[in-house]
Amino acid sequence: MPVLATEAIVLHSFRYLESSRILRLVTRDAGVLSVIARGARRARSAVGGGVDLFAQGTAQLILKDGRDLHTLSAFDVARPRRLLGSDLARFTGAAVLAELVLRVGHGSDSAELFDTLALAFDQIATVPAEQADEAALSGAWLLVRQLGFAPVLDACSACRAVIPPGDRCIFSARAGGVLCARCAPQHAPGRALPGEARASIAEWSTGAHVWPLPVREARAHQRVLREFLDEHLGDGRPWRAFEAWEHGGWEDT
Repeated sequence: MPVLATEAIVLHSFRYLESSRILRLVTRDAGVLSVIARGARRARSAVGGGVDLFAQGTAQLILKDGRDLHTLSAFDVARPRRLLGSDLARFTGAAVLAELVLRVGHGSDSAELFDTLALAFDQIATVPAEQADEAALSGAWLLVRQLGFAPVLDACSACRAVIPPGDRCIFSARAGGVLCARCAPQHAPGRALPGEARASIAEWSTGAHVWPLPVREARAHQRVLREFLDEHLGDGRPWRAFEAWEHGGWEDT
């Protein structure tokens, strides 16, 4: 069985049997993988205590041809990213990005996807807490663009007529972007999108610097993003992390 050493980020983790864990990783060289870390919950495990959610490091993988579950034999943590667990906004924002990559990251350029997610996680962890929501929005739109699903923002997505910067227009997730006044009635439903909000999405899609948003504006941007993801990247399943992020926490189930 081939052995691979590659940079990896932990996106999901759950207990398996008495002492092991199953992890979902995004790797620089092999994309998104599911791995079993045998004995990871033991005190002296080579893949033990430091392998928390969003941690980044070098993973030693034993790949099994034709199998969906591989073996993680070691994980050397370089960036634990504990700050992402320091408050709810940081944690839920990072969880949204992890869910997005797990849901639709398969088959993408693994190195570019890895770098984009690592940059987004670092930004959420290091901005002031009040900017965490905007940092997550920036990371999500950057990932959407990297995955090849960026919305059309500078022209009507139906007739391709140029929409001047700053103009208020309709954003239609179904149409794939903004619509001019003539085309908007033919592509309902849609949301009114102020010019400054459209500029923000365009800037975030390039990884631009983030600035704090009022809570109401942040929630409006979250709705626009969720509707776009549902239309273009959804598969009928709910976005559980997104729901928690948008509503400020997980409901008891």
